Amino acid sequence: ELVHPYAGQKIDKIAGIEARGFILGGAVAHQLSAGFVPIRKKGKLPYETVRVAYSLEYGLDEMEMHKDGVAPGEKVILVDDLIATGGTAEAAVKLLRQIGADILAACFVIDLPDLGGRAKLEALGVPVRTLIGFEGH
Repeated sequence: ELVHPYAGQKIDKIAGIEARGFILGGAVAHQLSAGFVPIRKKGKLPYETVRVAYSLEYGLDEMEMHKDGVAPGEKVILVDDLIATGGTAEAAVKLLRQIGADILAACFVIDLPDLGGRAKLEALGVPVRTLIGFEGH
């Protein structure tokens, strides 16, 4: 279901957010014959990285990816298991754009729509696809 809408399109990379995004993103990348790029918390990747800071409910954090993980203009789909407030996904979008990625979509298994994450990404011009939503608190 996450793959079907993009089958037959030229997708260069799937970017997966640590940690469950690695599992889903790797499978999606395989099905679409695309490369896979991990987006991780700071300090966990070797080699040269690019980094972005973002706010959490309890403070600030940073995420990073390899500087050469995506070439400018490459078509990328962002993948993770869940979108809630959208803070982490928003930071990942900013990180990918910082290195010149063309983000085609962000895909999640679960959406918690009352928390506004989907709307946050759509406001950035990123189409969002989810498999299931759970409303209510």
